[in-house]
Amino acid sequence: MVKMEDLFVAPQNFGGLVGAEAALETAQIVILPVPYEQTTSYRGGTREGPAAIIEASRNMELYDEELAYEVYRHGIYTAPGLAPLTAGPAQMLERVYETVRRFLAQEKFVVMLGGEHSLSYGMVKALREYYPALSVLQLDAHADMRDEYLGSAYNHACVMRRISQLVPCVQVGIRSLSREEAEYLPQAQSRVFFRQDLRQGEGVVARILEGLSEQVFLTIDLDVFDPAYVPAVGTPEPDGLDWHEVLSIIRQVATHKQIVGFDVVELSPLPGMVASDFLAAKLVYKVLGYCFYSPTTPE
Repeated sequence: MVKMEDLFVAPQNFGGLVGAEAALETAQIVILPVPYEQTTSYRGGTREGPAAIIEASRNMELYDEELAYEVYRHGIYTAPGLAPLTAGPAQMLERVYETVRRFLAQEKFVVMLGGEHSLSYGMVKALREYYPALSVLQLDAHADMRDEYLGSAYNHACVMRRISQLVPCVQVGIRSLSREEAEYLPQAQSRVFFRQDLRQGEGVVARILEGLSEQVFLTIDLDVFDPAYVPAVGTPEPDGLDWHEVLSIIRQVATHKQIVGFDVVELSPLPGMVASDFLAAKLVYKVLGYCFYSPTTPE
């Protein structure tokens, strides 16, 4: 007999979830799409990123073979896309801050889907109120440490400068920065691991962990990946990380620290090329698995 759910197209929820597993009241996890791009400076399209990730997620398996685990059973609510403001990035970041605060007040684990990277500041600002000793792990090709860019201190190229003024940061995978950023980094509240540092072996992960507090916000700019894996980003930088490198770092962080929220930003979908969208969706699900799984978690 045909199951009732097989008669209908999957809803526009992350993972195509329905019922209690997708309801805000019962879900432990909230997916917050923020289709915003106002300060992108090369290739546009990040406003299309959240919808593309959610669409791709409806076509992935919800069983994680690595963990032998189904994190969706914790419930994943997909919020409506956060309406963008055109008043300027500072006002949009305040909207993100207020929205994330409301979900945190309901004891939800928030995952933000960007949109441009500037949005991360609003989420960090909200999380810091709940976790005063918060630190941030940035996986990214770019330092994003400019003090101002194209007339705005809240440009996507400035996001980690603003965040590092709030909380300590560890930056991983960096392989592009300006002279201004290089000169500022020694005095920043940040530790930087350039792409070449990651080739030093397993010891580098221990050094990454040393720079993080017990509670960590993880921000993943998809251009941390090599363009061979994820070409659909605003500024694809050569010599990026591969899938296994990224997951290995995140799993170690999740094992030794508490990831209290994360975002995945800067997907700029390419028409007819869904591989980047699907990788981003699977990355979200994998990170959720690492965050919620433990050896004592019931099946």
